[in-house]
Parts: sequence; C-alpha cells; structure tokens
Amino acid sequence: MKFSTSSDAYKKYLRDLKINKIKIIIIQILLLVTFLLVWEILADKDIISTFLFSKPSDIYNLFITYTSSGVLYKHIYISVYETVIGLVIGSVLGIIIAIMLWWSEFLSKVLDPFLVVLNALPKTALAPIIIVWVGAGVKGIIVTAIAISIVITILSAYNYFVNVDEEKVKMLKSFGATKFQILVKLILPGNIGNLINLTKINIGMAWVGVIVGEFLVSRYGIGYLIVYGSQVFKLDVVMMGVFVLAVCAWAMYEIVNLIEKYYYYRRRKVKG
Repeated sequence: MKFSTSSDAYKKYLRDLKINKIKIIIIQILLLVTFLLVWEILADKDIISTFLFSKPSDIYNLFITYTSSGVLYKHIYISVYETVIGLVIGSVLGIIIAIMLWWSEFLSKVLDPFLVVLNALPKTALAPIIIVWVGAGVKGIIVTAIAISIVITILSAYNYFVNVDEEKVKMLKSFGATKFQILVKLILPGNIGNLINLTKINIGMAWVGVIVGEFLVSRYGIGYLIVYGSQVFKLDVVMMGVFVLAVCAWAMYEIVNLIEKYYYYRRRKVKG
C-alpha cells in the first residue's frame, strides 16, 4: 500500500525529521563550545597546566600565525595527498584481492590463515621495516598507509561477498549465469553500501598509517608538526596539529558520506 507524499502526515514526518536533525546539530555545537570554554577557563585559572595542555586561545593564535605564513597549508596538503593515495590504493587493491578470494574457494582457503595473522599483527610496529624496504619520504608513508588498510579491506569485503543471499545466487545460476555475471550483476551491486562504509573505516586506517610514517621519516605533514611540537615541548603546536588532523579526517569522512547519500538517493529515484 502506498501513501501520498503530499499528505499532511507525510509532511509532518518530514518536518519532524528536519527539526530532529537541527536539534542534534545544535547539541553537538553546544557540547563542543562548552568543552572549549571549560578548557579555557581551567587554563586561565591555573587549574590545569598550560604547559601540558595548552589552551584554546593560544592554539587559535598559533593557527592564525601558521595559516598567515602559508606553512600550515603545505603540511595539510602533503598529509591529505598521502592519505588519499593510500586510501584509494588500499581500498581498490583490497577489493580486487577480495574478489579473487570469492572467485576461487581454493585460493581463499590457502590464504585464510595468512590473512588472519596479518590482521592480528600490529602493523604500525612494522612501519619502520616498511619504510626501510620501500624508502623514506612520501612513497614509504603511502605504502605504510596501504599496509594498514588493505588487510581489513580484504577480510571485510570478502565477508560481504560470500554472505550475499544464496537464494539469489542459485536463481542466477539456474538461468545459466556465469560467475562473472553473478559478480557484476549481484555481488558488487549488492554490496555498494557496504563498500562505502568500508571506505569510511579505511579513512581512519589510512590516516593512522600516514601519521605514523610522518612521525618516523617526514619533514612535512601534520604528523611531523605533532612530533616536532612534542620534541621541543611546544604543546600548542601538538594540540593544533591534533585539531587540524581531526578536521581533515572529518572532512574526508563527510565527503564519503555525501557520496553515500547521493548513491542511496539515486537508487531510490530509480526504484521510483
């Protein structure tokens, strides 16, 4: 049974939905502002040490100084570039390998214990070895980001592929569909939403790899700013780097979120 999108009940539902979203945004902003105000007051009253924790006003002033000189933009550009490349390569390569595992049950059984062990390893601890193998600089940092995201991509994507509705697979086989047709007509289209969510997870994984790599070898990037500030005991620089990192990661997440919303909007439009 269908109901009219012009009905009063439907309009009220949409209005309530919009009001609820606005309430959530307002509460989120209030929580952030309250946190910053409390932090500033505690620092001004010497209840917390500005040497150890800095304070929002000092961080803001430092941010203005770094942006005015253009230095911060260079650090952000390098880190975002490394993260995006690591994210794209790690996600695409991981999905391709997951497809190969889905295609060949024999291959998946052979590689399963190795993937489990690789997933259990603390890959950030392997970053120095990866950088020695690949080389210092941007290339080594990108490979570190790929190494951290690729295993979780393989395991998650493969799990999505093998858990597609078996009845649908049998139905396609009964019509004589080849394995490739099942892949492109059912497996991949049926998991677009899951793969988008996996990309959201990989954003955090890629950033971890990039920051760890920049801690070790880079002279530029947000990770370099953070480690430099800690080495010279300039906590303002450290906290500014952390805030900039949080904003960059959030911005990338929101971009993927918009892509996801557009995908679901298009799907609903096609279905009518």
